[in-house]
Amino acid sequence: MISTDDPRGGDVRELLERHLGFARATTAPEDVHALDVDALVDPRVTFFSFRAEGELLGVAALKRLDDEHAEIKSMHTAEAARGRGIGRALVDHLLGVARERGFRRVSIETGAGPAFAAARRLYASAGFEPCGPFADYPDSPNSAHMTLRL
Repeated sequence: MISTDDPRGGDVRELLERHLGFARATTAPEDVHALDVDALVDPRVTFFSFRAEGELLGVAALKRLDDEHAEIKSMHTAEAARGRGIGRALVDHLLGVARERGFRRVSIETGAGPAFAAARRLYASAGFEPCGPFADYPDSPNSAHMTLRL
């Protein structure tokens, strides 16, 4: 079940720390754009968790960039739950929320390296296409930017 959640909760905080750890281990420091817990409680961000029988299986957030453009942030599926469609369910949920809120475009920044290939395939399968940097992201060979017009 996907619902809004508090990124400061114990199990959520642990999964977010693994997410940040993965980003830091696979990306140059200047290109790590994953949000920490404090940034995820920003009023422009809505944070979601995916739970089954109380167990946290994944997290994702939707950040408002402007009245028409939102960004997916902090997408992460627990390692033991990978390959079960959790990430796809979260992406689909975020896109539904974005449509309900009247956004016309949703974008994501993810890694360009091999460690992020599965993430890029997931977003492409949902209709996201490569684009240039958006918001305040720099142009970097370590980043892949993708967008979807709703």
